[in-house]
Amino acid sequence: MSDDVVELRVHGAATASAGQVLDVAQVEQVAGDRSGGFYRPRRQCSCRSGDGVTLEAYRWADLPSGTVVRTLSLVFLLPFMLANVAIWMRPPNPGSDALVRSLCRLLALTLTALYVLAFAGVTLDLIAWKCLGSPRCLDGRIWLSWLGGQPVGLRLATLAVVPAAAIGLLWRASARPREVFDAFRAPADEVSAHRLSEIGQWDAGPLVGRLRSIHVAAAFATLDVALLAARAATGATAGTVALAVASGTVLATCVILLCMPRLIDRSASDQRLDRLPRAVRTVAVALTIVVTVHVLASPAPWNEGSGLPGYGAILTSLFVAQTILLTALGAVLLWNRGRRRGGTPLLGLGALVIAASAVSLAVAVSAEFVYRVADFLDRDAPTGEGLASGLPPAFTWAFFGFLRAVLFTLVVAVPVVLISRRRRLRAATAIVARDYPGRPAAAATRLRQVQKAIARARFTERLIPFAVVYACLAGLGTATTTLGLLEWLPSESVQRYARLPGSLITFAIALGSWGIAAVIVGLAVGGIFAYRTVEFRRHVGVLWDLGTFWPRAAHPFAPPCYAERAVPELTRRIIYLVSRGNAVLLTAHSHGSVLAAATVLQLPPQVSSRVALLTHGSPLSRLYARLFPAFVDDEVLHEIGDRVGWRWVNLWRDTDSIGGWIFSAHGAIARVTVADPAATVDRRLRDPADVVPLPGDSVPPPIQGHRPSGSDQRYAEAARTLIERLRRPTDSGPPPGDPPTGQ
Repeated sequence: MSDDVVELRVHGAATASAGQVLDVAQVEQVAGDRSGGFYRPRRQCSCRSGDGVTLEAYRWADLPSGTVVRTLSLVFLLPFMLANVAIWMRPPNPGSDALVRSLCRLLALTLTALYVLAFAGVTLDLIAWKCLGSPRCLDGRIWLSWLGGQPVGLRLATLAVVPAAAIGLLWRASARPREVFDAFRAPADEVSAHRLSEIGQWDAGPLVGRLRSIHVAAAFATLDVALLAARAATGATAGTVALAVASGTVLATCVILLCMPRLIDRSASDQRLDRLPRAVRTVAVALTIVVTVHVLASPAPWNEGSGLPGYGAILTSLFVAQTILLTALGAVLLWNRGRRRGGTPLLGLGALVIAASAVSLAVAVSAEFVYRVADFLDRDAPTGEGLASGLPPAFTWAFFGFLRAVLFTLVVAVPVVLISRRRRLRAATAIVARDYPGRPAAAATRLRQVQKAIARARFTERLIPFAVVYACLAGLGTATTTLGLLEWLPSESVQRYARLPGSLITFAIALGSWGIAAVIVGLAVGGIFAYRTVEFRRHVGVLWDLGTFWPRAAHPFAPPCYAERAVPELTRRIIYLVSRGNAVLLTAHSHGSVLAAATVLQLPPQVSSRVALLTHGSPLSRLYARLFPAFVDDEVLHEIGDRVGWRWVNLWRDTDSIGGWIFSAHGAIARVTVADPAATVDRRLRDPADVVPLPGDSVPPPIQGHRPSGSDQRYAEAARTLIERLRRPTDSGPPPGDPPTGQ
């Protein structure tokens, strides 16, 4: 058997170059392409080390990223990504699986309808109905004045093209052919039966296609309902009623299809009923054309009032539907919450937390979009006389609800931060005292810096109650928008029942509006810098990579999944290297360790027996096991260890706010004596290496936190140990000399 070992490095969320991953100046690509490729040091740079180990890097950073324009567009589609993540956060209880999937998909559908209504609010309500009928609004606007004074039907039919074109553009963008690559599909009998092994093993294209057809059909039907509601305000004709029934039937069909997981989640090879969603989509497109012609040609007079007839009622009804769905999802999650030892991740409400956040963000973005356009059209109109004053009350409640959710969350967060800070500092002080005994007084400042770094890193666990509180308040904010059905405004209602000044509520609503605008701008700026600045991406990009790791199973317009390519590509590469007589040391940092875990589950036994695993800064247990309990649990982690013969070392630091232990929690710092192979996996690295300057240096070593450990001597020692075990003819388990957790 060959002694050649390939150390295959998989980087984390930070946008690192292949040279940085390999720690060499010159590299050459040996497989893959610019988006995801395998690199080695150039031959002139001695690609093989003296001990027969060949370095190789898999760079996947460009798979989830893109251009600035694409990043900005995805900022506004962030609710779609959150809705897609929610469906993967369902509890491990299989009894509620189908129901949770259906509810998450229905909530995702309401987000599409909400965006369509936001576009309709701008084009049909603000411009076609109000602005084009107001000489003040048209004054000086040549780009609008050509439609001024035209019949209402012509104005509505003409401007209905804008939301229809937006739907078509989104449809076309999501249906673009995927990048062609020859991906490996492992034989079914060699792949793990655990759910995590599904990542990269099944073709999500047919599922996304079914969802896309349903969402496009619902989007066009929502636009039709808005047009027909305005037309029916002056008396519904037989044609109007017939078209309304047809549009309602399309919407009902979309809802029914999403409530049939067996139909939606069929395998890629089973295309027997794929014509049904496509047929519904075709009917919806044709129906929109007929509805537009009907609005244009209908001779009945129009009742020109202060706003587009029926628009506010439709919008508020959608908010009512979202409230009902969120309530139902919460009830299902609580009823089926697992009572397992060690607590339930996110109180069993992970899917609800993310779904409520998606709805809240979508409502906020939609309301802000409509109000900013109204503000632009109003120019310097006096307060209460502009176009914004006639917008549906539901949007005003949305601003008020957003501000209320943020403020109340902060009210909860401040005491939790203050109370937990003292406890976290005490724990950090104990760790520092153990790691750096007998240090001189001159190191006191550095010791305090290390204590604060450890305390900050431990704050990750405290974010869970904040997320639950915000989700509950966001859901409550969505529920209060239903008061728009009663035509109540926040200022009037709060002044009447809470005895607060109306001016204070008006100020709060304006503050909420500007707060939403600040969030949108912040997301846009963050989206740009996340792919242009390594340090920024290390902290912000991790959230994006977490969201785009999961295939699109709830919303077809969510960002594409990079794991669908990365996992099969890694699997194929490892099988190729082993077939050439090499053993493979798979090293992975941060989110790369999640890719590595899914890859190991797909390796054939004869290949995994020649593979060792070295993870560092891994979020597998600390984040993924909490957020996605149905896909990352103790069972799958032990299976990964079994597949590689427990040739697995995980390095973690107390100063890391993202990565952590796999099997041993913070408190496990003593030498492990039980005969459990999992007990030898985790190795805590003291960080920093020291609090005083090392010999020959003038400053203390830096605090590494979540940075990769590739340049750490302890990383090299762990890699060397695993390589020695790979070269043994027989290796039934970890050697007794392996350092345990906490050493």
